[in-house]
Amino acid sequence: MTPLELTLIAGILCAFSGIPALSPRVSLFLGRRISCGFIAAGAITGLTAVIDPLLLSGRIETIELAWQFPIGTLLFRLDHLSAFFLIPVLIVAFCVSLYGCGYCATSPDNQRESQLSFFLGLAISAIIFLLLSANGFTLLIFWEGMALMVFIAMCLEHEKPEVREAGLQYLVASHVTTLSLFVMFSLLSRDIGQQFPGAGSLDPTGITALAILLTALAGFGMKAGIMPLHVWLPTAHANAPSHISALMSGIVIKMGIYGLIRVISFFGAPPLWWGTLFLCLGITSAVAGVLFAIGQHDIKRLLAYHSIENIGIIIMGIGVALIGLSSGNHILFVLGMAGALLHMLNHALFKSLLFLGAGAIIHCIGTRDIDRMGGLARSLPLTSVAFLTGAVAICGLPPLNGFVSELLIYLGIFKGFGGLSGKAAAILALAAPALALTGGLAVACFVKVYGSVFLGQPRSDLPKPHEHPAMISGMSILAALCILIGVLPFFAVRLIEPVLAGIFPQQGAILPSIQTTAHLYGLSAAAAILILMLILLVMLYVNRLKSSHISETGTWDCGYAAPSPSMQYTASSFAELLVSIFSGILRPVRHPPKINGLFAERSQFQSHVPEVVLEEGILPLFSSIDRRLACIRRLQNGQLNQYILYIFVALIVLLLMSEFL
Repeated sequence: MTPLELTLIAGILCAFSGIPALSPRVSLFLGRRISCGFIAAGAITGLTAVIDPLLLSGRIETIELAWQFPIGTLLFRLDHLSAFFLIPVLIVAFCVSLYGCGYCATSPDNQRESQLSFFLGLAISAIIFLLLSANGFTLLIFWEGMALMVFIAMCLEHEKPEVREAGLQYLVASHVTTLSLFVMFSLLSRDIGQQFPGAGSLDPTGITALAILLTALAGFGMKAGIMPLHVWLPTAHANAPSHISALMSGIVIKMGIYGLIRVISFFGAPPLWWGTLFLCLGITSAVAGVLFAIGQHDIKRLLAYHSIENIGIIIMGIGVALIGLSSGNHILFVLGMAGALLHMLNHALFKSLLFLGAGAIIHCIGTRDIDRMGGLARSLPLTSVAFLTGAVAICGLPPLNGFVSELLIYLGIFKGFGGLSGKAAAILALAAPALALTGGLAVACFVKVYGSVFLGQPRSDLPKPHEHPAMISGMSILAALCILIGVLPFFAVRLIEPVLAGIFPQQGAILPSIQTTAHLYGLSAAAAILILMLILLVMLYVNRLKSSHISETGTWDCGYAAPSPSMQYTASSFAELLVSIFSGILRPVRHPPKINGLFAERSQFQSHVPEVVLEEGILPLFSSIDRRLACIRRLQNGQLNQYILYIFVALIVLLLMSEFL
């Protein structure tokens, strides 16, 4: 059996995974485990299949199904790029499914959880088939299938107004992306069922190439969450079930990155402004994303903005690679694109881990408000370790995987700045400080989150804590992979090198080796030494605690005779300085307490950072358009005879246009 056939079987297994959970004869407990078993079988089958194109023969296969549709046929292909993107899809899908067995274990609504398992499997299956699509027709079918399945899964709690609002925003954005992709594929080829062009086969100059690039950015960029096309993402990720949020952030938005890289690979060496555009979009998304994250009180909304930040880092890597292509600098292309692809993989792992950790927290205390959390490290010790691992990884700190991918992008920027001159060097000079600022702000944000959630004293009464083994197992796998890639990055890089050769415009060209260019073996040794030192320090600390007498005593109370948990720093107070510095961008809304007289009544301070692009840009614009076009609604009066007249007039106009134009 060929690798492509194995991958198709993996998609079919995932599609059928949720059916046992729907059966009334199967208990929910057993149905979830059967569903997880199907997805595990699909993940093992798919991961086995992608080894061949990436590490063994490098063979590219194509299968055309004998199903004839009016505008094309279903065409599937497993090449290096799709094989690499399948790796995080299959890993995260299994971890999310495993986590869901524990996340839903205490739910009183068995029917709803059965439906969630069913639509989760269908969504994963649609994503697998999307990555295998070899023409625009097939990709659009599974693109829409992915969007619909995710929409249903995230809106199962539709009785909540905020969930309905999030679902509506997601659905509108999904339709916009689909319409943009229809236009893009129509421009790319008159026959939407025709196979994708080969790497470097299209001319990047001219108005058609410009239109293809812009429609691809509109469609794939909105799905990826590039600013300012991100407006659906924070609300959707915050209100979905936590393991669906992990799927959306870890996998679904990466389909936008896949689409952009796929379309870019069709063209030869692009003009310099392509790389400049991607670099500017990446810088905007990375810096603004982490700034908006700092101002959030909702833990899942905060993580959603960090998804925008990391998508910006990936887009920066693609921009560096495009500048390398336009300037003929192969090292710049290799480091930029390798950093982007590796960060895509890394982000899928650590962001899924963080969303699953946030779900475990919410599962325990019943709120997403960070200001009401605290002291959870004692109640959820394993979750706190897993969340800390994801936090260190997302901040790009050694020795975890986020550091390696960001280092590749840094090296690309520095080598490009040193080896180029003129506009290209000036553009790259902006990227390094922007990436450094993003990393520093990410550290500040996760110090706020971890300190407010896991350290200190509980700010509210906690129910009896419980860490379900299935939830811990799903998070542990992701945390272990974050550590493994950080310590042994050359294994991950080896998977990327065939992808770079496959999408490089000059087929057959010899590209520089990532391992030798970035000196990954030395980095691996340093990461291993650092981890060993950390383990040694922990062992010494634990041994000292066991061998010494521990006594309890009161600490200095700063003059407060009876300190309470409410006197601790909250997430809002911790972030207040940074929010005020960047208030021109964040536009925070504050509601100060009302204090009247010497013996004022109880009052409180509230603040939040709005979604500026949506609430102060898009919604006012469409409200204004709605008011100005209100008179046109008179045409929609519900009378059938007038609708028939409209159709007749439209037909006459179309006939006249075909005659005279």
